[in-house]
Amino acid sequence: IAKDVIIGKHVQIHPNCHVGKSTVIGPNSILYPGVKIYDNCQVGNNCMIHSGAVIGSDGFGFAPNNDNEYKKVSQIGNVIIKDHVEIGANSTIDRATIGSTIIKKGVKIDNLVQIAHNVEIGENTVIAAQTGIAGSTKIEKDVMIGGQVGINGHIRISKGTKIAAQTGITKSVLKENSTLQGTPGFDSGNFK
Repeated sequence: IAKDVIIGKHVQIHPNCHVGKSTVIGPNSILYPGVKIYDNCQVGNNCMIHSGAVIGSDGFGFAPNNDNEYKKVSQIGNVIIKDHVEIGANSTIDRATIGSTIIKKGVKIDNLVQIAHNVEIGENTVIAAQTGIAGSTKIEKDVMIGGQVGINGHIRISKGTKIAAQTGITKSVLKENSTLQGTPGFDSGNFK
């Protein structure tokens, strides 16, 4: 546990965890063995983070130069996890380039999920295993995302959307309570 960490009452931190400097962990949260939380992140109350999860690693930010090589873009933001969130084993949530990657209250994330920099996940959204969400995407509340879904960056998924397993979402979903499947994702009512 690094310097200037604030840990609330009744927090459980199991063996082989790392909690980076200036991180805050709210009361009654649990970090199972091998959880890694980088500097300056926030974990709310009553959260559960399973083994191997990584919170606050660098977002995937690189800029090409004239030699067709890539220069790393500094990732100086953080991750904010609100109350009653559960994060599955070996899932990763990247820190924001600037600002915050935000996981809101009541979100449930399965194992092996990748959430990129500056993503926002709305309240009570559930995300099944092997889903990947690209940077700066905004997912509103009460969304259900099946396993192995791929979601493009810089788009918005409206409230109450349901996305079937192995769907590819390439553009914003603006209609609330949509049900999508396929790649690119289409309204499941149109399936023949």
